[in-house]
Amino acid sequence: MMVFAFYLFALCTIAGGLFTVISRNPVHSVLWLILAFLSSAGLFVLLGAEFVAMLLVIVYVGAVAVLFLFVVMMLDVDFAELKAEMARYMPLALLIGVIILMQLAMALGAWEASEAAEGLRAAVIPEGHHNTEALGLLLYDRYFLLFQLAGLILLVAMIGAIVLTLRHRKDVKRQDIVAQILRDPAKAMELRDVKPGQGL
Repeated sequence: MMVFAFYLFALCTIAGGLFTVISRNPVHSVLWLILAFLSSAGLFVLLGAEFVAMLLVIVYVGAVAVLFLFVVMMLDVDFAELKAEMARYMPLALLIGVIILMQLAMALGAWEASEAAEGLRAAVIPEGHHNTEALGLLLYDRYFLLFQLAGLILLVAMIGAIVLTLRHRKDVKRQDIVAQILRDPAKAMELRDVKPGQGL
């Protein structure tokens, strides 16, 4: 059953990734991407990494893919123009893809599993603890300071991106709530006697 589930999830992941690239409809492409994410999460569950699988479902399927779908469906994007621009850079993209595939082949060809990996993994995970629980103990006990520093760096990067992209336009009318609250009704309203048949 495990072998059947592995091949099922693996084929779904490959098919989802392939159809994500070759689909002509962008909405269908995002849906195939969601299938690839869910199948990858299934592979992580088979490997015993339930925490990573749930992160993949929550973050990528629940946030990133839905955001892609929202952007594709809500924005008026001229996909014909985008495809024309993509055709211009196709030779360069193919060259980069071939280089990446060669690097992956070289890395996989020289990779060997360490015999001490299982022993080191058993030394890190305490006896009687689930792998998700052991990961929480590592993050919030042994590497608590580094984990908090990583979160602080991400927070500073997010604030910096907002500050750099924030623009105050002078031609845009903005709401001044304090001025609205403190306004004088006698000066804010003007009564005019409009006679029948005449305009203002």
